[in-house]
Amino acid sequence: MFSGIVEQIGKIISFENNILLIEEPNLSKELNISESIAINGICLTVINKDNNSFSVEVTPETIKRTNLKHLNLHQIVNLEKPLKYNGLVGGHLVQGHVDCVGEIIEINTDANAQIFTISFPKIYSKYVVEKGYISIDGISLTIVECADDYLTLSIIPYTLDNTNLKNKKINELVNLEFDITGKYLEKLLNTNK
Repeated sequence: MFSGIVEQIGKIISFENNILLIEEPNLSKELNISESIAINGICLTVINKDNNSFSVEVTPETIKRTNLKHLNLHQIVNLEKPLKYNGLVGGHLVQGHVDCVGEIIEINTDANAQIFTISFPKIYSKYVVEKGYISIDGISLTIVECADDYLTLSIIPYTLDNTNLKNKKINELVNLEFDITGKYLEKLLNTNK
C-alpha cells in the first residue's frame, strides 16, 4: 500500500527480459530485496540492488496494463516506498495496481498551476468524481473536472518539479489507478441485487 506521495525520481537504465533496472542512489540504499516499490504507481518487488540502483521483475500482465512498454532508456520514473502502518498518509491510499493507461491530451497554464487534461477509457468514468482523487503515474492528485472520458488536474509547482510530470508532453501515456473504495462499493451493491 502506498500514499501517492512521490519520494524520489529515478532513471530507467535497462529493461530486458522482463527485468527493469532503475538508477536512484538515495532510495537504493534504503531498499531491501523482496520489498515492494511503486514505480510510476506500479507495485513491483525488488529482486536485486546495489548502492546506486535496484531491479524489479515485471510480468506480462503488468506490461500489458501499464505504460512501461512505452518508456525509454534514461526516462525518469516516480518512486515511492510502501507505507508503514504507523506512518503518515499524506496523499490517499494507493494499491499500486494500475487500472489502465490514460493519454495526456492538453496541458495549459493557470497562474502558478499546470492544468493537465487526461483522457481514459469511458468504462472507468464511474470511478471519477470531481474533487475525488486519482493516482497518475503513482502521484496522488485531486480531480478538478471530470467527464465521461477525460479529467483535469491542477498541478502545483512543487509537484511538477519533483515528479516525472515536469517532462510530460501531450500524447504521452500515464498510468491510472482509480479509487479502490468506489470499486468495492460497486461490487457490494451489485452483489446484493
